[in-house]
Order: sequence, then structure tokens, then C-alpha cells
Amino acid sequence: MSAVDKSGFFERVYDVAAQIPEGRVTSYGAIAKYLGAAKSARMVGWAMNASKNRDDVPAHRVVNRNGILTGKSHFGGSNAMQQLLEAEGVQIHELKILNFEAIFWDPIIELNS
Repeated sequence: MSAVDKSGFFERVYDVAAQIPEGRVTSYGAIAKYLGAAKSARMVGWAMNASKNRDDVPAHRVVNRNGILTGKSHFGGSNAMQQLLEAEGVQIHELKILNFEAIFWDPIIELNS
């Protein structure tokens, strides 16, 4: 994928991520699938990492498919990702969202209804 293609993909990822409501989370794979690029979950992760200077992208609300805060390292190695989620009422234990299925935001369902 060229730099131009990647930039366009990242912007599409940001458009989806910006719509995740406070207190809800989604996964890298769910965003990739919604964008018609089901095998690009890793690239969604790269987009989230690249968004760290953007206030309009709630990257802390994007986690892995099991509800684990795998993006934690992109928040300066701190607990910022967990703290941001907990401030929104998300319950976490040992870097895993406890009620993941209940608060999961699926863009295919939420944005197509």
C-alpha cells in the first residue's frame, strides 16, 4: 500500500474511531471489517498509534479482539489508556476489560442502522 493509500485508510479509520461513544470500546478488527479490509486489523493499530497527537481520535477506545489493552504501549508506557477508559466508567482488571461484550461497539451494527 502506498503512502497515499495508507494516509487515506488512516483517515477512514479515524472517521470510524471518532464515532465510538464514551464508555464503549471496539476492536482493531471490527474497524477493519467495517472498512472492508477484514485482514487489516494490524494497520488499524498503526493508525491508532499514529493518531496520538489528534484530540479528535479516541484511540484509547480501540482494543484487541479479546478486550485487552494491547495499545497501552502507545500511550507512553503509562497507564493513560486504562485511566482514560476507567474515567469513562469502563471496568478493567489486569489490562482486560471486564464487561467487554456488554460495552462492545460494533461499527457494522452501529453505523449501518
